[in-house]
Amino acid sequence: MNGDIALDRIRIVLSRTSHPGNIGAAARAMKTMGLSRLVLIEPASFPDPVAEARASGANDILENARVVASLEEALDGTVLSAAITARRRERSVPIRTARDAAPELVAFAGTGDVALVFGTETSGLTNEEVERCSMPVSIPANPAFSSLNLGSAVQLLCYELRMAALSPTPPAEPLPDLATFEEVEGFHRHLERAMTASGFYDPANPKRLLQRLRRLFGRIRLEKEEVNILRGIVAALERKPD
Repeated sequence: MNGDIALDRIRIVLSRTSHPGNIGAAARAMKTMGLSRLVLIEPASFPDPVAEARASGANDILENARVVASLEEALDGTVLSAAITARRRERSVPIRTARDAAPELVAFAGTGDVALVFGTETSGLTNEEVERCSMPVSIPANPAFSSLNLGSAVQLLCYELRMAALSPTPPAEPLPDLATFEEVEGFHRHLERAMTASGFYDPANPKRLLQRLRRLFGRIRLEKEEVNILRGIVAALERKPD
């Protein structure tokens, strides 16, 4: 697949960015590496002249940016998403380095939309946001001083994506037909409703059941057919008489 086409299918998602200058810096970083799709989740200030100034000519990225109200909306229709995080999380999926993850992200961009999700400048992504992404990805910075400016982090990830797109590595096996983000989320909502109706899950005393189930299914990347099978099983159990 043409590398430019793959890059066109990759979204850079910034969640709750507090400083508009960082949005402009991210837009500039994207344009220098050939990416163009910017999605903003509840930015503190946008549009903003500070963002335009920091974009340094990448104003078209800002003009075409989508502003959304939630991560679910930002990831709608994606087949793969990477949560960019510097902190180790309680998660079953191993964290990947940016260089290791980039070829896979580019490869799956040949089958559908892919997203890279960056958190706030001060605290990064929440645990819930990381859980909703397909894989955690980190930049192997100096452990004694690992804090990176948001624009710099976007620049590094976009560079790795561009390098992977310029020299694509053919997958050893055909890529699976992954379920989209919304299809996976639909399964989790269906499962939660069924567990609640059966009495197995008590929303008033949730503990960590839903989080653990997300980690359980997050160990694999569910394919479309697998989601259909799982939802069929849940639907059949819902119909089963007492």
